[in-house]
Amino acid sequence: MTLIRNGNIHDAVRREPYISDILMEDGKIAAIGSGLPAPEGCDVFDASGLDVWPGFVDAHTHIGLDGYGIGYEGHDYNEMNDICCPQLRAIDGINPMDPSFAAAREAGITTVCTGPGSANVLGGTFTVIKTAGKRVDSMTVKAEAAMKCAFGENPKRCYKDKCDSTRMSTAAILRRALFEAADYRERKEAAAGDISKMPKFDMKMEALIPVLDKKIPLKAHAHQANDIFTALRIAHEFGVNITLEHVTEGHLIADELAKEHVPLAVGPTLTHASKFELQNKSWTTPGVLASAGCDVSIITDNSVIPQQYLPLCAGMAINAGMDPFDALKAITINAARHAGVGDRVGSLETGKDADAVITEGSPFEVFHKVKAVFADGKRLL
Repeated sequence: MTLIRNGNIHDAVRREPYISDILMEDGKIAAIGSGLPAPEGCDVFDASGLDVWPGFVDAHTHIGLDGYGIGYEGHDYNEMNDICCPQLRAIDGINPMDPSFAAAREAGITTVCTGPGSANVLGGTFTVIKTAGKRVDSMTVKAEAAMKCAFGENPKRCYKDKCDSTRMSTAAILRRALFEAADYRERKEAAAGDISKMPKFDMKMEALIPVLDKKIPLKAHAHQANDIFTALRIAHEFGVNITLEHVTEGHLIADELAKEHVPLAVGPTLTHASKFELQNKSWTTPGVLASAGCDVSIITDNSVIPQQYLPLCAGMAINAGMDPFDALKAITINAARHAGVGDRVGSLETGKDADAVITEGSPFEVFHKVKAVFADGKRLL
């Protein structure tokens, strides 16, 4: 049990911060209020003069699947032999011992949504985990959070000599997989448990049924405006949920995206424009989209940007004109909702996981210092 006393609370719910106490008990936030009594045996952290934030959340990363300081042996985020592999699960490849997790924790990133890369049209399921732990099973917040799909240059480049040389091919491959999964699901339902009438087991189709049932969304890698619209078009055709990832040209079509009411994850922006579809990359993008009324998250796409620089990316967006409260939400509650775990993390509220970051100075500024990090009520730093 821990009591954080007299901190300047930025809860990601109210725009203005306020001085208060936070009581953490059994891994949850038990109470928030001024002058809370310290229960017997409770650890007290005096946060006077310090700022208290929700544990930061990254809605799109490959941490644990792209090893730090290692070559091919640690590259577990892209399967390069099958352009359509929805049966893969991030949870089966994550290495919790990777040094990137320690760097993330020390910077206050307590929750991440991590998973396959964008080499394949369908790459497998993302998972949401805490950044503290030795065994991924005990770190898991949501084992299957989204189904990764990809548009644009990446699947074109990776499979140009095999089966995907145009954007039309990418869309057709995704449509075919969804059509086949829908047919497979219908045949299973029609069999009504009669094994003699059941379709032959297909692990790929089984993995796509939760998408069709709207239990998890498609998580669509799309940079260019035309790819963004193709992703939305296919989602509408099949009546499935979707989140948009990267959204590099989102500021060019903000009015259209505002009509869609889908979560948008912007980034990675702290990088060189390494390919044509990144030519319009801008730090103004998250602010423009937020001002248009979109639900915006800011992401690192780790290891493209090291995980610990997530708050810095929000600071860069603020410097480019984003409202500071919108930027805070972009790495806390919006990111948590984007990943499907907003009921547990992303804000400092009673009943939520006891994840908090205590800083001297704003985490959006380079010279801030992280004084303490808590996840599930346990002090990590």
